[in-house]
Amino acid sequence: MDGSSGGHRLTADTESPPADEPTALVSASRELEDVSFSAIVDAEHESRVLWATPGGLEVVGQGVAARLVAHGSDRFDRVRAAADRTFAGLTHDGPHVARPRAFGGFSFHDEHESGPPWTGFDAAAFVVPRILVVRSETGTWLTAVANEPEAAQERLERWYDRLAELPAMQPSGTGPGVESTRRTTSQAAWTEQVEAALERIDRGTITKVVLAQSLSVALEEPIDVPGTLERLRRQYPNCYRFLIGPDAGGTFFGAPPERLVSKRGTHVETEALAGSVPRGETPEADDAHAEEMRDSEKVQREHGLVVEAIRDQLDPLASVDVADQTIRRLATIQHLQTPITATLEDDRHVLELVEALHPTPAVGGVPPAAAWETIRDTEAFDRGWYAAPIGWFDAAGDGEFAVGLRSGVASDDTVTLFAGSGIVADSDPDDEWDEVQLKFRPILDELR
Repeated sequence: MDGSSGGHRLTADTESPPADEPTALVSASRELEDVSFSAIVDAEHESRVLWATPGGLEVVGQGVAARLVAHGSDRFDRVRAAADRTFAGLTHDGPHVARPRAFGGFSFHDEHESGPPWTGFDAAAFVVPRILVVRSETGTWLTAVANEPEAAQERLERWYDRLAELPAMQPSGTGPGVESTRRTTSQAAWTEQVEAALERIDRGTITKVVLAQSLSVALEEPIDVPGTLERLRRQYPNCYRFLIGPDAGGTFFGAPPERLVSKRGTHVETEALAGSVPRGETPEADDAHAEEMRDSEKVQREHGLVVEAIRDQLDPLASVDVADQTIRRLATIQHLQTPITATLEDDRHVLELVEALHPTPAVGGVPPAAAWETIRDTEAFDRGWYAAPIGWFDAAGDGEFAVGLRSGVASDDTVTLFAGSGIVADSDPDDEWDEVQLKFRPILDELR
């Protein structure tokens, strides 16, 4: 389990976890002075979540008021049905921004089974935390969730007193140090995999496939995941940040640049993020790399496949509007980005959109079914929740999901990192290898 260097740890409520079929939920909120988020998610052997957006919303949660788990090819439908039951009788006493939400995600493949390094992670799993702290532009709020109004109010007051004793900020510390690394895929094996994918492209079986690697990192000291995320916030302020920690098993965390989808009522936002080059050491070099990416026929073809696929996936559900292409610059890498918005013809649950969009060609391929088969036949490791939807939804079916990229899963003194690259007709194995190593860097740099 990941450790902490923060010095303040809040233990969980002691009541037994609820059943998978919870009774009606009741929640109550109270405004807070600012509080350390790290202290709330720094709880071993207790479910905890963290979610932060580039727009400024930050949410942390601890404990389980309701748990939604599903497996198999119909897991999206089963989670949505369980969510309808869970939220059916919800009453919330507090501002809308502090409302209860279900946090979690899905595995990349339907047939995923929990096991190292993904112990504790089902094919689909969400929790409604017992305690939520929400920070937005309107203030900071504490929310307690229970099955009875009296229990919710008692929990709210108890946690308010506990949080008031903590400092508003905790030090983010330094990286745990890297003792050694071990690759699941050697460069020679990678070359063979890319060449095998190129043969399928030549035969017309697929147009594009994203192949990935994993990197097992042995640490010198236990990792402080909340501290690592805080350092990532400073380095990548315009990325999402997430932490999903089941009450048993590892902790999945990351700072992905890519939004899968957000839904508010009938308004939908998503994006195509595909094609990448390094950052330059000078503004001139930076611009030269970006211009090279814009002018690359290979990169534009790869990016265009993603835009076209997202449009096709949303067309049956909504009226789609594709904006102009831009450059998304991060600390060590820059991407081609195309913002996409849509208006739903009927109000739908955000999980319907998540299911329609996963996986985008930016993490899977084209056509999706053949790309999935290629990934299963080729990759030498279990993707688990890597490159899969991570996010939240509420009682109204609104929500927001990112793609679980620039991520790792921590367990004991090991972190397993993941990164991939899109393979198209004229891909070069050496160039794609270099791109994968560049994508390991955001997390790896913070571990050193």
